[in-house]
Amino acid sequence: MARLVTDPVEDTVSVEPRHLELFEEARRIAPKGVKVEYTDGTIIMRPAPSAIHQRNLFHLRSQFDTHRPEEYLPTENSDLQSPQAAKVRNPDLTYLPDEAMTGEQGIFDADLALIAIEIVSPSNPENDWVGKLRDYAVMHIPLYLIVDARDSTVTLFSQPNGAKYHTRTDQKFGETIRIPEPFGFDLDLARLIPYV
Repeated sequence: MARLVTDPVEDTVSVEPRHLELFEEARRIAPKGVKVEYTDGTIIMRPAPSAIHQRNLFHLRSQFDTHRPEEYLPTENSDLQSPQAAKVRNPDLTYLPDEAMTGEQGIFDADLALIAIEIVSPSNPENDWVGKLRDYAVMHIPLYLIVDARDSTVTLFSQPNGAKYHTRTDQKFGETIRIPEPFGFDLDLARLIPYV
C-alpha cells in the first residue's frame, strides 16, 4: 500500500523576529486548551479537542510508548520549530530526546522529533491534510501519521524531501499499519473509533 509521492520542493526561510513576537503573544493570551501555531505568516488558533479525539490519541500513544526508543519521551501539544522553515507547528503527539525536554520555553527544534501524529479535526481537516503535510516534510520530520476519524482511515507518510513525503501507506480502522524504525512495530488500529 506504499506509494511514491513526487515533485519535492525546497523551502528554506526563517521566521521574522516580529512574527515570532506576535506568535509568542498569541500563545500567552490564548485561553487554556487552545492550540496556537504559525505557518506562512499566519497564526492559527484551534479549540480543545473532542473526547473521541482524545480517546483515539490515548490508544495510539499507549502503543507508541511501548515501542519508543528508550532515550525519547512522548509529548503532546509541544511546539516544533524548524530552522529550515518559517513555521511553528504543534502536533497532537511527538517523541523528542529526553535531554531536549529540560527547559521551560516549550518550543523544540523540529529536527529532534521522530514522528508527528495528528488526529484530524472535523472542523478543519485541510490543516492536517495540506498545511501540516507540507510543513512536517519541510521541517524534516521523518514520519507523519494522520488519523482521520471522519472516514476511519490512518495514513503514514515517510521519507521527507522538500515539501513532500515520498512514501504513503493507508489503512482502515480495525487493521494494522507498520510503523518503521526507530519504533519498529505494527500499530493496531482496532480500538480507534470514528466521529459520530
